[in-house]
Amino acid sequence: MPRAPLLWLLAILLPVSVTAQDVEVDGFTGLIIAEGWEQVRANCIACHSPRLITQQRGTAAHWLSMIRWMQEKQNLWQMAPEVENAIVDYLATNYPPQADRRRAAIPPDLMPPNPYAAETVTQER
Repeated sequence: MPRAPLLWLLAILLPVSVTAQDVEVDGFTGLIIAEGWEQVRANCIACHSPRLITQQRGTAAHWLSMIRWMQEKQNLWQMAPEVENAIVDYLATNYPPQADRRRAAIPPDLMPPNPYAAETVTQER
């Protein structure tokens, strides 16, 4: 068997990859394999792409506030406290804030007016 198809077959069959930092990453979800990742996989990617998770960063308080927002606004189900804690701990540990990941927020005085804000919308047509 030629080498290229064999390597391709191995890449498909191996569900885990290792990055340069020796962090195991699930080949299907792209999530770091660490304590709590199964709960994240089971509860979070039911509604959205795992890439949405891996692109975000936050503290435990931030991740918990995101869960609360999803429960309030997006109909995310209530989870057992131990599952929720495992998810928050996993996310805060493996996807913590990083200063170089996001630009600073634009100050409100530098933002253009919002044409959809209640005070700018008129009934005229």
